[in-house]
Amino acid sequence: MTAPRRRVVVIGAGLGGLATAIHLLSQDLDVTVVERQPDIGGRAAKLAGGGYTFDVGPAMITTPSVLERLFAAAGARFEARVKLQRLEPSLRISWTGESRSLSFQSDASSMHEAIAQFSSDDADRYGAFIEAARMLQRQDLAPGREETGLRRVLTAAPELVGLRRGQTADAFLGQFFEEPRVRQAFGAPCLLVGANPQRAPAALATLAYVALDQGVWYAAGGFRTVVEELGQLVRSGGGVIATSRRVTRILVTGGRARGVRTDHAEEVYADALVSDADVAETQVGLLGGREPSVRPGMSCFLLFLGLSRGYPELQHHNLLFGPGVARLIEGIDERQRTSGDAWVYLHAASRTDPGMARERGESMVAVLPVPNLRSGIDWGRAADELRDRMLDVLESPQGLGLPGLRQHLAFEARWTPLDFRDRLGAWEGSAFGPEAMGNPAQIGMPRRDRHVRGLYHTGAGTPPGPGVVNVLIGAEQTAGLVARDLASSAL
Repeated sequence: MTAPRRRVVVIGAGLGGLATAIHLLSQDLDVTVVERQPDIGGRAAKLAGGGYTFDVGPAMITTPSVLERLFAAAGARFEARVKLQRLEPSLRISWTGESRSLSFQSDASSMHEAIAQFSSDDADRYGAFIEAARMLQRQDLAPGREETGLRRVLTAAPELVGLRRGQTADAFLGQFFEEPRVRQAFGAPCLLVGANPQRAPAALATLAYVALDQGVWYAAGGFRTVVEELGQLVRSGGGVIATSRRVTRILVTGGRARGVRTDHAEEVYADALVSDADVAETQVGLLGGREPSVRPGMSCFLLFLGLSRGYPELQHHNLLFGPGVARLIEGIDERQRTSGDAWVYLHAASRTDPGMARERGESMVAVLPVPNLRSGIDWGRAADELRDRMLDVLESPQGLGLPGLRQHLAFEARWTPLDFRDRLGAWEGSAFGPEAMGNPAQIGMPRRDRHVRGLYHTGAGTPPGPGVVNVLIGAEQTAGLVARDLASSAL
């Protein structure tokens, strides 16, 4: 008689939860994904209205091979299901009151020229940066054991590229780029995954290298297209996705996870549980324990703007630094802000995909980093003021220089940290999960829970940390742990 398939319940249908489910299904396990929202995706949500479509979360694909491997685990071809377009340039970085900008381009001579606008010495060191970052990044691509990946970056790679253990991303970049704006530009990809280069581990400095070497890609229809395909792969692989079901408790007996209880008074039992829920939500809300020792990361204020006219001067991805940006949150956040930790990111998907907006219009998402809910900011009062200030910066010739933005607004929506908390269950309204700092192998929760047997973790709150590629690599590693433990009867 054939033994019954072992059952795994995945809490949350975010990117990490869906990817983990696909890898578990490839191991012939019975998988059920329980999602609190009506739609799958978590932070990779979609917002639409008035003929405009917006990605709420991830907007960049930097390593298609990781997605190809994930689809292959489900017996599918990524390139047959998702149409990608490489963006060139991939990111334009500018500064308030500064006429020069720096664009990330795949051609090395173009990058040398772009950097040389600010420093010829830094431009001459660009090649050395690429080689050092390549060595560092290669340590992070072998999925498998929990101890692989970024843990090895900090144990093996430092001696290879002259790093001190515990060195930050900014310190790594400082070995090659001395001009402040150039150094800031190469730290920008860290910011876009919620990590501060001055506190984030050196391994995250390789994000700029990955974008330059492997390119930044756009999925037709937005990143939501990828999410929807992942959902289809789970279902076609025999998995179940139960939406509009919020897990209210992880059931534990004798120190071992036995199942989950939902807000529909359902109890679903399993041989193992994987939580893609927020770190503190899992520890406090679902297990009744204490808050984790890690700190909640920053949040974001998002403006979704549908315009009745186009702005061809924009690139698909745009990032603005400078004192004008730092002043955006004066009087709202009492902390001292500097031009180094304040930025506005503008994602204009319709520059590449006109179908994301009305005819001859523009679809934009403007993102400003803001403190999480521990700051005590009254978002009922602050949101309107911050919205007006952001539009000023977007319109101003000293900012992004988009004239007539207000008069061409055809659709508008916003998210504050309250939305991240209430819609996604994000701890303290964090937009990216726990703060990424120190040893990346110790970011957030370990993949195998330290206290409850049969409970595992996946997503941005686990090693190797935030960002689409890291979450997908981590999901594969978490699924591997679960499958091996079940096969060896460790549970």
